[in-house]
Amino acid sequence: MTKSYVKYIVSLLIFGSNGIVASHIMLSSSEIVFSRTIIGSLVLGLVFILGRKRPQFEQIKRQWVYLLGSGISMGLSWIFLFEAYRLTSVSTATLVYYCGPVIVIAVAPFIFHEKMTVSKMIGIIMVALGMVFVNGSDFLTEGMSWGLMCGIISALLYATMIISNKKVEKLNGLEITLVQLVTACAVVTLYTLLMHKGTISISGTNIILILFLGVVNTGIGCYLYFSSIHELPAQSVAICSYIDPLSALVFSAIILNEHLSMVQIVGAILILGGAAFGELYHFRKIKI
Repeated sequence: MTKSYVKYIVSLLIFGSNGIVASHIMLSSSEIVFSRTIIGSLVLGLVFILGRKRPQFEQIKRQWVYLLGSGISMGLSWIFLFEAYRLTSVSTATLVYYCGPVIVIAVAPFIFHEKMTVSKMIGIIMVALGMVFVNGSDFLTEGMSWGLMCGIISALLYATMIISNKKVEKLNGLEITLVQLVTACAVVTLYTLLMHKGTISISGTNIILILFLGVVNTGIGCYLYFSSIHELPAQSVAICSYIDPLSALVFSAIILNEHLSMVQIVGAILILGGAAFGELYHFRKIKI
């Protein structure tokens, strides 16, 4: 279980750098997502072949609904998230997108029969409040728009992805990730072909960044992510997922010299503290 938590947290830190890398790539959002899914799929496919693993076709066939559901949800959530980034601010899109884990926590007792503990409830309240402190001002000033709707749709798809993935059984993390990423790649490819106009021009610098985004942030990151969340409670996955936007905020401050306000610092503390509290603290019954 500890190993799964480590893998999950590392994957979230990798994902937290997505915005940093993507901000230096001079391509449209759909082209970036298209490139990362193709490269990520090729990387995981190569790892699978070199590992001389045999696909468990029988298990894949039995669970194809959940596998395809997770892959399609992932591909569509990325499309809508990057569209939200384009149409509204990154902070607002991030705030709305990370309502997805809150949805998972809400439905986990019904779908996975996981008990909602007091510590997890307090933890998620702290995390949600922290997200408001970090990004809430943009949300209040933007109002309802198509960009905000894209963020809401991406959050719903994000929750669907986690739930579908949790339903998959008797498959290792590499197999799950490969099937889901290939499925996501097919969805993004179709979207790009329908929406793209003209030719794609890629410079040498863009190629290096795209390869990094595809190999590290997508291939390796997705493998660590999917192989770990399958072994962790859904509520734990949801609460700890807020390390991703927190790390993105910290990376932006360090690498891009984006200064944090005092309110954002308080929000960051609430996010990290809430995630830790929800996972590590357990109330004990007081004997009288």
